[in-house]
Amino acid sequence: MKLLKTNWIKTLALSALVAASSVQAGTLEERIADGETIRLGFAAAPPWAYAGNDGSPKGFVNGIAVDVLKRMGHTNIEPVLTDWSSLIPSLKAGRVDMVTGGMYIVKARCENMDFSDPIGAFGDTFVVPKGNPKNIETYQDLIDQNLTMVAPSGYNTLKDAKDAGVPASNITEVPGTTEALAALRTGRVDALATNVLEAKHAADIDENLDMSDPANFVGRDKQVVGIGFRPEDKEFRLAFNKALKEYIGSEEMMATVTPDDYIEAFLPGDLTMEDACKAN
Repeated sequence: MKLLKTNWIKTLALSALVAASSVQAGTLEERIADGETIRLGFAAAPPWAYAGNDGSPKGFVNGIAVDVLKRMGHTNIEPVLTDWSSLIPSLKAGRVDMVTGGMYIVKARCENMDFSDPIGAFGDTFVVPKGNPKNIETYQDLIDQNLTMVAPSGYNTLKDAKDAGVPASNITEVPGTTEALAALRTGRVDALATNVLEAKHAADIDENLDMSDPANFVGRDKQVVGIGFRPEDKEFRLAFNKALKEYIGSEEMMATVTPDDYIEAFLPGDLTMEDACKAN
C-alpha cells in the first residue's frame, strides 16, 4: 500500500511538471506545430479592434493581422478579448500570442514587447460634448480653464496630459473606452483624450458628441501603430513582417480596413518601428 501511494504521488508530481512545462513551453511556431491556435489579444476599442456578434475578431487591426496570417498559411486563430491595460501582461504571461489592440509604438511598450513593422500612423485629439462648448482643442485649454479629462488605462494620452502640465487631480483613468465615454456623457469629465480614429467613431455614433479639430491639437507627432509579439517569437515576427510588406497598402488590405474608417492617408509610408521605439 505504501509503495502504491508513493508511486501515485510520483505520478501526480510528474503530471504537474508536464502540465507546467506545457503552459510555459515553446515559441509560437512550436505552438502552431502542435496544432494550437494563434491567440489574438485585443480590447473593445472600435474601429481598431473589437469582437463581432459571433465573437470573431473585428476592427482594422484584427483584419490586417488575420489577412497577413492567412498569407503565411495560418487560419487557426482564436480571439481573446480583454481590458486594454491587460494586453501586454497577457502577452508576457503567455495567455495571448499577438497583441492586435492597435497600440502606438512607444518606448515604454518596446521595452515590454516587440512590435511588427508599422501598420499605420495616427494622431490624437479630444472627444467633447456636441458643439465643443468649452472650446477644448489642446491640453493647455484644460489647464487654462481648470477642466477635466478621461482616458483608458494604458493610453499614451494619460502620460502626455501630465507631461503637458494637466494636474493629476484633473485626469481620470478608467478601464476602457466604454467607461471613458460614459464619464463624458454623464458630465463627470469635460473631454476624452484619445486617438483620431476612436474620436471620429465616437462622434459618428453619438449625436451628442463631437471630435475637436485634430489640426489644432498640440501633442505628440503622428504616431505609428504595430502588432505586438513576445521577444522569443522573433522568427515568427520577422516572417509576419515579410508578409506584411507585400500586403501593406494593397487592394486586399484597403478592402479589409476601409469599413473601419482606415483611409490611405493613414498608411505609415517610410516610418519605422525602430525609429518609433527610440523616439519616445
